[in-house]
Amino acid sequence: MIQTQTPGPASRAHASPALLPNPMRGPNPFKLGVFSANADGGLSFTTVPERWAARWDDVQQAAVIADRGGMDFFLPIARWKGFGGTTQAREWSFETFTFAAALAAVTQRIALFMTVHVPLVHPLYAAKALATVDHISHGRAGLNIVCGWNPDEFAMFGQTLTDTPYVQAGEWAEILERLYSATGPLDFDGRYYQLKQAVSKPAALQSPRPVTMNAAFGPPGRDFAAQHCDYLFTTFTDIEGGRQHIADVRARALKTGRDVGVYTVAHVVCRETEREARDYYEHYSRVHEDTAAVDYHMKQKQGFSNSHDAQAYQQYRQRFAAGTGSYPLVGTPEQIAAELARMHEAGFGGAALTFVNYVQELPYFCERVLPLLRDAGLRVE
Repeated sequence: MIQTQTPGPASRAHASPALLPNPMRGPNPFKLGVFSANADGGLSFTTVPERWAARWDDVQQAAVIADRGGMDFFLPIARWKGFGGTTQAREWSFETFTFAAALAAVTQRIALFMTVHVPLVHPLYAAKALATVDHISHGRAGLNIVCGWNPDEFAMFGQTLTDTPYVQAGEWAEILERLYSATGPLDFDGRYYQLKQAVSKPAALQSPRPVTMNAAFGPPGRDFAAQHCDYLFTTFTDIEGGRQHIADVRARALKTGRDVGVYTVAHVVCRETEREARDYYEHYSRVHEDTAAVDYHMKQKQGFSNSHDAQAYQQYRQRFAAGTGSYPLVGTPEQIAAELARMHEAGFGGAALTFVNYVQELPYFCERVLPLLRDAGLRVE
């Protein structure tokens, strides 16, 4: 007879939790996530009374709806200063490490991302915090690595934007991975970071690290994603034009011997009829546009962020009011499913979605759109 021995107190104290499959590595051909629910307004700049207030109980409810409804990931933005206007848009937002840790305790299968501004968070702290969420969630953590673009936000920390943000991000990402794989204390002597005898235990459950993404549009950001990330989020003005972005990212990743998935962002108004959807779209993003907030946001984006095609600022102001310049998905469940299928056919691996009010609109989206995507072969779970 084979006898087993019950682990003693010391071994139990360091036992790792069971590793769950991260949906970002799951079988769905086209991944879908919820974006920016940690910030008031989500991605919209609107004054309608039902605009997202990002109160904690509502955020938690949205995460549970997305988890039970079959969405793949929940992705927050990192925001420290708002964009003003009537609503003080996004001034109210939850910090993303503690945000993900709290949601890990009330969800069961959805991937939970944290978004980190590289210059504002030391990689040693990030490694510890990220591993903590990975353990709480049993391997469902993900990290969105961004460099930041708003100088007014950095001034709150007494910092300025660097001319080589992705050089710093490269060191940051290297330190994170080396901390998890190190068999002993780590020394690091770089341009931006100097670590002496650094340790970070426990390591993340996912190996070599939790799934990572980067939201970048310009060449330096894409090169960084090609070297260090599993996914890159990009924007486009039309789906067909997005093919060029995908080809560019894949070519950069190929040079590093890696495969990087390309995702995008969209704002959703899904209703029974197209007229109802388009009327509401006009209502919240034109009639009730938070004009001062849109003006400030677009000015800062144009001046300091290389995140959109140049013509987007001139031709698509409504998209900035409706969803921060992301792609609009406005129509019936069938129309929206067809647009998502077009994204997949163009080569996108998934999309992060926003709504005017997540709790009010997510259930309908999950109930009506996801089955259509399953019928189309884009979802298997």
